[in-house]
This record gives sequence, structure tokens and C-alpha cells, in this order.
Amino acid sequence: MSDTKKPAYGGQAVVEGVMFQGKHTSVTAIRRKDDSIDYLEIPKKPKPIISKLKKIPFIRGVVAIIDASGNGTKHLNFSSERYDIDPSEDEEALKKEEPSKMTFLLGAAALGVISFAFVKTVFTLLPALAAASLEFIFPGHVIQNIIEGVIKLILLLGYIYFISLTPIVKRVFQYHGAEHKVINAYEAGLPITVENVQSQSRLHFRCGSSFILFTVVIGVFIYLMVPSDPLLVRLLYRVLLIPVVLGVSFEVLQLTNKFRNIPVLRGLGYPGLWVQLLTTKNPDDKQVEVAICSFKELLARDKKHEEESTSTQVV
Repeated sequence: MSDTKKPAYGGQAVVEGVMFQGKHTSVTAIRRKDDSIDYLEIPKKPKPIISKLKKIPFIRGVVAIIDASGNGTKHLNFSSERYDIDPSEDEEALKKEEPSKMTFLLGAAALGVISFAFVKTVFTLLPALAAASLEFIFPGHVIQNIIEGVIKLILLLGYIYFISLTPIVKRVFQYHGAEHKVINAYEAGLPITVENVQSQSRLHFRCGSSFILFTVVIGVFIYLMVPSDPLLVRLLYRVLLIPVVLGVSFEVLQLTNKFRNIPVLRGLGYPGLWVQLLTTKNPDDKQVEVAICSFKELLARDKKHEEESTSTQVV
């Protein structure tokens, strides 16, 4: 079966596990300290307004990113908290967590959105300030925008590289690679086994890591259309145009994914894949096993929700 006929599943790496997202739900599987595998499912609740906005080009990208940030943070918090709990204390720990479950989910979603907004703003303003400080060497509107883009790219790639050297982030990046390998095996129509998954590439055209590069490149072109002097005006435009840059970059990411099977246009997605050489690492078999468990659990639960939805409509 061609991968164009399959649902476009996605996910993210978490602490000692992987989250996959489907049409009706999202599921995380993590490996606990005792080597057991634990799961978290967060069914998708109907959001009519969000669903409508996700169908509008350029707007849908910003909405999808914010929605994914909130949902992803819930799974990330679960993975870090459940991994650290002693399995013998599970029952008591769950009792303590239950009363505050809704508070936890809402808080995690809000934290994810706020964190994303803060990081994006910082990595937008710092390069602008750095480029402005070099204006006596590199004057001119066009040159300043190019210098700003280069500085931004160096900061982002440098940040990713250095955090990847820490043991915990390296393992998260390995699970990121496992996530991609599972999706690639699924889209290739292969049985989801450890051997088949390990044979696949750890890179994928739809990855959010590619999105990082696109925001830098697209930003350079968009900023050329607005004034860069004085400095306060430049900084103001950078902040105001963040949604525009995100929206356009999202559309470019979608296009590179659609064109990946066209030889002449496939190269458009290569720069994004190169960024993934930093944000993914080759997983070991045990990490792949966790990713497979997460994906199979998602397929089962998504199917269950689909059947329940269909039966409700029939009634």
C-alpha cells in the first residue's frame, strides 16, 4: 500500500519513551526503571473552532503548533514523573495523582504553550540584537537580514548540538530516531518488528526539526518586507511577525512532504533532513521495542475510538 493512502501519524520522543498521535487519541509508552512498559492515553476532545482553524492555510500551522505543544507537554510530564516513581509505590502514587489529574493536564498544556512562546521569542530577538550590533561592519537592510538569519541558525544548531551531548537528551534523541523509524516502517507497509524498524532511516520529511530550519530561512525573506531601523521597530516587527513566519514555514514543511516522492523536487526537503542528523540518534533494540509498543497501542486505541464513534453515529 502506498504511504499516501495511510493516515499521517506523528509523534514525539519523551523521557524513556515515545508518544504517537492518531485521529482520535494520543498514546505514550515508556520503559520504567524495573524494565516494565507503562502507558498514558489522552483521547482527543472535540474542538470545533480548533478543527475549523486547522483547515485554513497559514493559520492552521500556528494553531497546530500551539495545540501540539500543549498536548506534548502532558505526555512529557507523564514520562518524567512515572519513570521516577518506584514501581512498588504505584498504587499509592496513583491515589495521590488522581485528585489533581485535571489540574495537572491543564497546567501542563498551559506550560507547554508558554514555554514555546518564550523560547521562540528569545531566539527571535537575540539574533536581531546581535545583527544590529554588527551593523557598522555589515550595513544595509538586505545584508542585515541575512546576517540575522545566519546568527539565528548558528544559535539554534549550536544549542541543539550542545544539549545533545548530555546523557538524558541523547537518549531522548535516540527515542526520536526510534519514532521516525517506526513511522517509516509503517508507511513502507512493512510488519512492525524490531528488525524491520531498525532497517529504516531515522530521518523523516514531516519532522518538526525540519521546521526549525524553515523558520530561519522563511524569516529572512519575510523580514525583508518590513523596516529594520530603528532597532526598536525591528524588534517589534520580529515579535509581531512570529505567527506569520510560523504559518508560512508550516506550509513549506507540508509541501516538502508532498514532494518527497518527486525526484526533481525531493531535494527541497534535504536541508530539513540534515538538521535531523542533530536531533535524532540511532536507537538500540530496547528503545525501538518501546516505540513499537506505543505505536501498536495507538493503532488499537484509535481503532476502538473509531468504532465507538461510528456506533454512536449509527444509534
